[in-house]
Amino acid sequence: MSENYFGSAIRRRIVFILIIGMIAIQTFQLVNMQLLEKDKYEEKSKDNSIKSFSINAPRGIIFDRNIEILVGNKPSFTIQITPSKYNSENNKIIELVLGVNSGYVNKLLKKFRKYSKFKPRTLMRGVDYKIISWLEENHSMLPGISYIVETKRDYTFGINAAHVFGYTKEIDRKTLNKNKNKYSIGDDVGFSGVEKKYEKYLRGEKGREYYVVNARQKIVGRNNEGKNDIAPIKGNDIVLSLDYETQKIAEELMNSSKGSAIALDPTNGEILAYVSSPQYNLADFAGVTSTALWDSLRNDKAKPLFNRGTISMYPPGSTFKMLVAMAALEKGIITPAYQVNCKGGLQFGNRFFKCTHFHGKVNLKEAIEESCNTYFYKLILKVGIDNLYEYSKKFHLGEKTGIDISPESEGLIPSRKYYDRIYGKGKWTDGYLLNLGIGQGEIITTPIQLAQYTALLANSGVSKTPHFAKGYIESLSNEFIPFEYDSIKVDISKRTFKIIQNAMAGVVSSQNGTAHGVKLDEISISGKTGTAQNSHGKDHAIFIAYAPSVNPQIAVVVIVENVGYGSTFAAPIAQKIITTYLENKKNSISELINFDKKEVN
Repeated sequence: MSENYFGSAIRRRIVFILIIGMIAIQTFQLVNMQLLEKDKYEEKSKDNSIKSFSINAPRGIIFDRNIEILVGNKPSFTIQITPSKYNSENNKIIELVLGVNSGYVNKLLKKFRKYSKFKPRTLMRGVDYKIISWLEENHSMLPGISYIVETKRDYTFGINAAHVFGYTKEIDRKTLNKNKNKYSIGDDVGFSGVEKKYEKYLRGEKGREYYVVNARQKIVGRNNEGKNDIAPIKGNDIVLSLDYETQKIAEELMNSSKGSAIALDPTNGEILAYVSSPQYNLADFAGVTSTALWDSLRNDKAKPLFNRGTISMYPPGSTFKMLVAMAALEKGIITPAYQVNCKGGLQFGNRFFKCTHFHGKVNLKEAIEESCNTYFYKLILKVGIDNLYEYSKKFHLGEKTGIDISPESEGLIPSRKYYDRIYGKGKWTDGYLLNLGIGQGEIITTPIQLAQYTALLANSGVSKTPHFAKGYIESLSNEFIPFEYDSIKVDISKRTFKIIQNAMAGVVSSQNGTAHGVKLDEISISGKTGTAQNSHGKDHAIFIAYAPSVNPQIAVVVIVENVGYGSTFAAPIAQKIITTYLENKKNSISELINFDKKEVN
């Protein structure tokens, strides 16, 4: 009996100790939660009761140099889906209304599975108003389906410039993973052109709205009547150097051609007009771009997605002759009086290298004006490969310009080392140089390189890196912040530049000049025609020019593919671009920057 009593006393003691221990633990936890870790659990409590939702910020406007709108924003309807509320039995009807393939909704729901199921996610952007009206009428039968009004790019301002502006599209997973602190799933991001290059200025800052939710995460109201909400900040506006009227006429003139037209200010590298033709229609990229459209653009033999201005490479043809002449003048190989007797070409070994005409005796100025190949066949033999390469590099030919859109090709200027590698050391002769003297052979350049080259010829070797963006207008302060660009200076004497500039003026003004057909009484134009040989069809027409001949304000390069002579097809386009810009030149950016932006936000 004593043992039973003993056993009962032990049990009672154990139970008593356990109860006291549990009370002590609970007491400690309560003290810890309410006193020691009060702030931590208050924050968690807020997380459980208050949820925030981001508000997208409108992208910045893209203006031309005179604050004309080039790319704006307009309202757009976006359908959203909240997975926690959505009934998948509605998949078929939603897909039918949206006009998408079966499985579209499930594919997106699977994509959203790793994220919160209580937050609305983008189902489709750029939805037609008729669909929104149908959703309104059937809202009660479609739990989890809603819509919001966002903004999308507006391209209705008369300028396309697809390869300049580029476009935005929904951020891909790879980019999102690299920028989780900047973007969220479903965000739009600049994908090409100016939109991509200046994304960090254009994108703006998201706002936030705070809502009170219950234990089931259902929204029951606004937090603090919306007083804690953070308004989105619109992206900064970008001011481009493009001139609206000049860009518009350049697009019209190149509309039915394949090629490129680029105009820039030779004093500072600002691009005034830029066309790669054919273009694609940017309006097709403002909303959802169909797979069929993508396929048609990719498979189009004219390659409208291809940026010819920075990527295409052509022999510069006779536009290269000025560089050969400058190398010869600077090295003291010839004087401007040096003459060659052109008899329709040059016999070299067992091959006859043709000229365009029988020019007779011509000096340097006449050889450039009349584009005498024979003169430059003989001249390149005197200049040689090493000098040619040296002076080509002074003008940055055969290398990327650093223009502020990408991608960009390098082109090629052959060197002695290049020929040794391709043909073998000691296995090539001076005969390989003859075509280089007239801008053919292995020499290839891009249109933007030729535009920079023309600007340097116009402004006596001084300019800046070609660029589109002048600066940006800060959204909050409305202050214009200019961008800075590297200066370019070609180490060639003013005397040599003057000799070449006089000859280029004669190309247009002289009766025998190859571009005499574009001579104007009111504007003095200097230029050089060229024809780039094409082994796959008709030659490409090239014309480089600047105006006025004294104190130039615009430099232009026009390349029209597969048409023939530069004087016939490229020069008239350049002439019209020049006259449009000079006749419509407006006030400077500093005088126009204080404008009322309310109408364009």
